[in-house]
Amino acid sequence: MDYREAGVDVEAGRAFVERIRNLVHSTHRPEVIGGLGGFNGCFQLPGGFKEPVLVSGTDGVGTKLKLAQILNCHHTVGIDLVAMCVNDVLTSGAEPLFFLDYLATGKLQSEQLTQVVTGITTGCKLAGCALLGGETAEMPGFYQPGEYDLAGFCVGIVEKSRMLDRSQVKIGDMAIALASDGLHSNGFSLVRKIVDQSKYSWSDRVEEVGSSFLGEGLLTPTKIYVKPVLAALANGLEIHGMAHITGGGLPENLPRCLGENQSIQVNANSWVIPPIFNWLAEVGSVDKAAMFNTFNMGIGFVLLVPPNQARQAIEWFNSQEIATYAIGEVIAGTGKLEGITDIS
Repeated sequence: MDYREAGVDVEAGRAFVERIRNLVHSTHRPEVIGGLGGFNGCFQLPGGFKEPVLVSGTDGVGTKLKLAQILNCHHTVGIDLVAMCVNDVLTSGAEPLFFLDYLATGKLQSEQLTQVVTGITTGCKLAGCALLGGETAEMPGFYQPGEYDLAGFCVGIVEKSRMLDRSQVKIGDMAIALASDGLHSNGFSLVRKIVDQSKYSWSDRVEEVGSSFLGEGLLTPTKIYVKPVLAALANGLEIHGMAHITGGGLPENLPRCLGENQSIQVNANSWVIPPIFNWLAEVGSVDKAAMFNTFNMGIGFVLLVPPNQARQAIEWFNSQEIATYAIGEVIAGTGKLEGITDIS
């Protein structure tokens, strides 16, 4: 008996690494030292920083992976994986430098996992970071055939004097919301339950999704906001705080960028909630509170800026083809969102 008979094909693993080698190298920045295949990845810090601070983030894709596996469509979830990490790192004002992935599966299926890695490299390019390395684990008996799981880890850098840490946020700052590209990567356990218990299937055409069929539309990857936000900062936009709107929606995530004794008054009906969210609420009989506490409701990222910068921020992100809305104002309070219940 050998390892292959136990379910782990070492040679297939080596062939897979060779297959993705050029994909990984296509993401490399000048600071990358060495290549793929070592025990670690090495990265030289870029110059020009007086007091560089490293900012790290880690995340996964959640049960959106189940939908990708049901539909045998794997080229977008890698983008989701990168997005969930780099958007988190961005909230400190940091530029993502490098990314690592962990991919675990029951049996290595080269074509399937190459699609996943292709998505990861696409995400890294969109964020401007290097795919520095990763781990592919073949774990027979732990995952069913065709199943895999993903985790990611990102490191960014920011000058200490420019790092956002909640202390910059002021009463009167405006909340500027950047539109999401659909559901992003949160709430898919509820989505699958809604569809499974409805008259619909993943292959049905649903007008509210705006795509060829329901499953494809729901797999639209998480938007990566890194380059337009960093460009805004470089062009002089004053940003006091940022929030990545993920699990828990606006009520949970937006207060995370506030200082003590601050809240945000949300302006009811100040942005367009995409039809897919209304469709899910109707088909699943999900009430408003549950929708807002589960999904991003059309907002993927929020900036807190001084009132005199709000128009500049909106014009900049609109010019980057990101729908942008002024949705509220920082007020004195206890760290909660006010006005969500007023949204129709």
